[in-house]
Amino acid sequence: MIQVFKPSRPEDLAPALAEAKGALEVTGRGSKRALGRPVPEGLARLDLSALAGVTLYEPEELVLSARAGTPVAEVRALLAERNQELAFDPSDLSGLLGGRDAGSLGGAIACNLSGPRRIKAGAARDHILGFEGVNGRGEAFKSGGRVMKNVTGFDLAKLIAGSHGTLAVMTDITVKVLPKPEKIRTVLVFGLAAEAAVAAMREALTGSHEVVAAAYVPAGIVSSSRAEPVARAGGSVTALRVEGPGPSAEHRCSVLRGLLEGHGATEELHTSNSETFWREVRDVSFLAADPTAQVWRLSVAPADGARIAGTLAQRLGGHFLLDWGGGLVWLAHPPLPDAGADIVRGVIPPDGGHATLIRADDLARDRVEVFQPRPPALAELGRRVKDAFDPDRRLNPGRMYAGE
Repeated sequence: MIQVFKPSRPEDLAPALAEAKGALEVTGRGSKRALGRPVPEGLARLDLSALAGVTLYEPEELVLSARAGTPVAEVRALLAERNQELAFDPSDLSGLLGGRDAGSLGGAIACNLSGPRRIKAGAARDHILGFEGVNGRGEAFKSGGRVMKNVTGFDLAKLIAGSHGTLAVMTDITVKVLPKPEKIRTVLVFGLAAEAAVAAMREALTGSHEVVAAAYVPAGIVSSSRAEPVARAGGSVTALRVEGPGPSAEHRCSVLRGLLEGHGATEELHTSNSETFWREVRDVSFLAADPTAQVWRLSVAPADGARIAGTLAQRLGGHFLLDWGGGLVWLAHPPLPDAGADIVRGVIPPDGGHATLIRADDLARDRVEVFQPRPPALAELGRRVKDAFDPDRRLNPGRMYAGE
């Protein structure tokens, strides 16, 4: 039987690490255990789900602190009561990964999960003000504070975000929050091919219309949307999101529709349908229908997104979705023993992006590099960082790269 350590207070974490002695699989609410490489079988598990609860919320100061295991849903609900939000809008990948729980705040930060508004609002790592945690040696430490100016020395929060629990175990996290926009509007352009859609998104994003998100849903998957005007489109949908006071959002949508009318027929979504649609883009719901498909996430130059997505869909089959104005490519394709890794990474220009295998079975995730292979100098830097935080490789060993 696998031994499980489940501390209920931050001060219990270091003793739990000492008691465990060997390597540990670190989990929050378990929603992302299938993300990354599989850890070795039989490891004891450090379960942080009992380290939960909001410990500080000052709406006037736009700051919130919570235990790492606090459900993201709980944080969102609390902020909504004061008409505030997590501006980086972390993705809920449970639909893709076979779970039912959106996960914890610590998991969202550890995986640096950010939604469609990242192109304007920034990533999860840009919204963390500070954290407390314990490293692989069992030493408690903290970094940052409750305001940006308190971040002195090394900004360890930026390092921890995206480390997938391989450097330290977070116990408490402080993030900045922001007011929710009064209105959300979405301009839809129908029937564009992917290349034309990227051109339209670029035109909108580089203008003065304050577009905060831009995505493209091809014809083959658009009907699964719960936003009725999108589902009945009958062809591809290019979507542009604007936010702000009602009159301003309405005016900018009107101007955008005029600007884009040469690209194709347009329509406008109001707040409710907009929220539904962008939640589907954020959570990659359009690609979740086939549970056997392998799913990749590619970050590339926006100008390359349509070409890369089209090439991969042609060579591997399946469907794709473009976000971040074409800079984020989601691809779902029929399963292959190597998950098509050589093909996927072979179409990315040198130094022009990276690809992460988000969903595949354990065998495929153990066989290929789930995260983008690092050049030697970067790999050496990663090893030195790992040596500083977790020299004995106790925390999520092998989760990101084999041998670590």
